[in-house]
Amino acid sequence: MLERFLNPDREMWPRLTARATFSDKEIEERVRGILAQVKEGGDSALRALSGQIDGVDLDSLQVSPQEIERARGKVSEPIKEAIRTAIANITAFHRAQLHEPVDIQTMEGVRCVQRAVPIRNVGLYIPGGSAPLFSTVLMLAVPARVAGCENIVLCTPCSREGEVAAEVLYAAEQCGVDRIFKIGGAQAIAAMGYGTQTVPKADKIFGPGNRYVTKAKQMLSVADVAIDMPAGPSEVMVLADESASAAFVAADLLSQAEHGPDSQALLVCGSEEMAEQVERQLAEQLALLPRADIAARAIENSRAVVFDSVDDMVDFANAYGAEHLIISMNDAWSVARRITAAGSVFIGNYSPESAGDYASGTNHTLPTCGWASAFSGVNTDSFVRKITYQELSREGLRSLAPTITAMAEAEGLDAHSRAVKIRLGL
Repeated sequence: MLERFLNPDREMWPRLTARATFSDKEIEERVRGILAQVKEGGDSALRALSGQIDGVDLDSLQVSPQEIERARGKVSEPIKEAIRTAIANITAFHRAQLHEPVDIQTMEGVRCVQRAVPIRNVGLYIPGGSAPLFSTVLMLAVPARVAGCENIVLCTPCSREGEVAAEVLYAAEQCGVDRIFKIGGAQAIAAMGYGTQTVPKADKIFGPGNRYVTKAKQMLSVADVAIDMPAGPSEVMVLADESASAAFVAADLLSQAEHGPDSQALLVCGSEEMAEQVERQLAEQLALLPRADIAARAIENSRAVVFDSVDDMVDFANAYGAEHLIISMNDAWSVARRITAAGSVFIGNYSPESAGDYASGTNHTLPTCGWASAFSGVNTDSFVRKITYQELSREGLRSLAPTITAMAEAEGLDAHSRAVKIRLGL
């Protein structure tokens, strides 16, 4: 079921750590057209595209207070309680990430300050489809509120009847989202990127989506709006030794595989015996899943890599840079401390990826496709920008003047040097 590799040479690692690639030429052309339509036509273009793409005729693009109230009544009490618990944990973890301002004297008379300022207008995209991800509402809206963002808008697809999933609306209300719009796909990204008569322009857009959504975010980020990070299909890597439970490992691989046929699940283990046990568990557990067809297709594109050396397991994990990395090994923390590229790490046999996806408190919006080597997952800092300040006294400027003028004149920027000298009468 999983293609297996035994102690592969490092020359093979680039192939084994590669993600599936797709030609985006057709998608790019379609998205470019959608962006142009929305930029020029605003709300009327959004309504037309909703009809053409989603088959829905919208009287109003914005979710009304009455719709939110009705949704509140449709959500079961257990789900409401789960959402409240998750919000509390996510809030606690992200509030702990807030930093005090930096305020120091780098030398006598030279004061430097840095403080975090919330991004004023943020746009959140929540995918719909067969599994509306109301948990992603929590992962984006909670840190936005913790950071102090003034205006939080959310776009999400609706059904052909014009309804948004009740859980999405309830979660958004609980997180303090200001306005919710029934818009999906690339057109939703365009609406938040450009602004329309109804949808306010965002300063930064967050959230996962399909290839059309991802391409729209990438294209708009060139000149029009900031985005959270590059993103692609979901992925998980499990590092497992003899202390791991094969049943647990298989469950973790499948929990990622059920996201979609382009998801990737990698097992990196210390023996062929463990790989065989996991494969048997995959077959047994796969038969029990409602989304078995989707998960099976993802597993077909996944693999198991067996290494005799823990060092090789760690190096391979860092070469891959997994979105989710589960370490089911003896002394897992010692292994985890050697990981330099991962979106989020799950330690030990009782830390399933599901915990981070929903309610432990960490964020599940994470870099994929190897971007974990350079990008962080969404966190409180994602919703702020850092501004620096400096204040120099006359004495401070006089002390620093030789350094400034020497460097400015060496670069041929005499006006920079003069801006110092004129103040000091030099």
